[in-house]
Formats: sequence, structure tokens, C-alpha cells
Amino acid sequence: MDLNELQRRALRIHDLYDELNLRERGRVWTREEFMLGFVGDVGDLAKLVMAQEGARDMPGGRPALEHELADCLWSVLILAHQYNVDLKAAFLRTMDELDRSRRH
Repeated sequence: MDLNELQRRALRIHDLYDELNLRERGRVWTREEFMLGFVGDVGDLAKLVMAQEGARDMPGGRPALEHELADCLWSVLILAHQYNVDLKAAFLRTMDELDRSRRH
């Protein structure tokens, strides 16, 4: 599955969440609320990484770590879409910039 396919799949799930939120709350999340949800997922990921490294106890083990990494990727894919960012192009450009800066 390439990045475009991942993003299409992520958008389908996002649309399902929008439908659920409309039905249950009468509104969808704003981009700001979506970003705050992502920050929460990053916090959960940080705790799971610490648990993997033996620095804290956290239930779930490796399956929870994998789940949280996938959640974070999903959020990045959705944020890129919401802000009309060509994530593939931005990633490649950024990697090129980092590569060039390391050579000098």
C-alpha cells in the first residue's frame, strides 16, 4: 500500500468518525480539536515507548505500541489532507534538505 492509498483509507475512517460525531454530538471536530487529539495520542505513544524501554509500567505491551504508532500516522495523514499538504512531496523535500545539511 503506498502513501496515497494509506491516506484514502485514513480519510474513509475520518469520514466515519465525522458521521458518528454528527449523530452523537451534532458537530464534527475542528482542525484544532483534531490536533489536540493527536497530541494526546503522541503522549500515549511516549508512555508506551518508555514502557518498552523499562522506564515505566504501562499495560498493552507491543500491540499497544503498534496501535498508537498507527493512530499517530493516521492523524498525520488527516492533518496533511486538512491543510492541503502533499505529504509525499513534503517528506521527500525535507529528507533532501536534511541529507544536504549533513553533507556540509
